[in-house]
Amino acid sequence: MSRSGLAFAIVALLAGTPAVASSQDPATPLIGRWKTERQGGVVEIHRCGEALCGRVVDGAPLRTNPDQRDVRNGNAALRSRKVMGLRVLENLTGGPTEWKGGPVYDPDSGDRGTSSRITLVSRDVIKLKGCVGPICRTQTWTRAK
Repeated sequence: MSRSGLAFAIVALLAGTPAVASSQDPATPLIGRWKTERQGGVVEIHRCGEALCGRVVDGAPLRTNPDQRDVRNGNAALRSRKVMGLRVLENLTGGPTEWKGGPVYDPDSGDRGTSSRITLVSRDVIKLKGCVGPICRTQTWTRAK
């Protein structure tokens, strides 16, 4: 093989590597911003180590008061923390269509679930189920554009 042919083969191989890696990453469809069912909320799902986590990045109350605090939290010591940037999903693993983890937290109600499950319904729709023991609540989130 000529030098230019070898160089071309290496460049072609390296150019194709990221596309292959990302298509094999089972978390890829979940990463991004998702609109919640209430108050115009938006949660950003992102990598946190080997797992996925989610944090609050928008919501109608936050547009009115960006300094909003976690006043409904059952733990009085946590009520002064800001809602903007608050981690509400933790330790999600799995894929390609279902992830499990926990805990999950709802700053609207102050409820903290011990486990969560996210099911990918379509590229732009997920179902989030949070549970405390046998009692569960499910929401449908849509991808934020």
